[in-house]
Amino acid sequence: MEIKIDANFYWKLFKSTFIVSAFTVGGGYVIIPLLKAKYVDEYHWISDEETLNMVAIAQSTPGIMAVNTAIMLGYRMAGVLGALTGMFATVLPPLIIITIVATFYDLIAHNETVQLVLKGMQCGATALLLNVAIDLLKKQFEKKLILPIVIILATFVANVFLDVNIMALVAIDGIIGFFLLRDKKYS
Repeated sequence: MEIKIDANFYWKLFKSTFIVSAFTVGGGYVIIPLLKAKYVDEYHWISDEETLNMVAIAQSTPGIMAVNTAIMLGYRMAGVLGALTGMFATVLPPLIIITIVATFYDLIAHNETVQLVLKGMQCGATALLLNVAIDLLKKQFEKKLILPIVIILATFVANVFLDVNIMALVAIDGIIGFFLLRDKKYS
């Protein structure tokens, strides 16, 4: 889809990324379903595959994954100005929230209501991640591509049951992808 880059686009990018960032509770991976819902499903700015590729690169580069992802998505859609817009929109909500929390830390640190709200938010974030994982796995099954399914399942088993470091698995999966998925019949 052709994206019309104008002032309205940058405002829409900033506003949507700001909102996504404000509700990304539970770590960088939570941003994936939120970005997918906004940029892929609602705005149709990028594809599922592009999103996954950018997230894979963002998680393997130094820095905060949510910020790296927003920078890459912004750059993909609108160059350097899009990257800067994505970065500021992603960093601003946590900066505001951390400033407020730091200011009132003593009042909220041991507040039972705050603790319960955070527990509920963690449950919601877990459900979002599980939903994305199931959705991505379904898409691989629909394409009937055995090798990507094997890579997904092997990576899961190696990490969860064999306690293999996730960064090592990402590197191994990248190497497998480079050598085996170049052949279009596997991907």
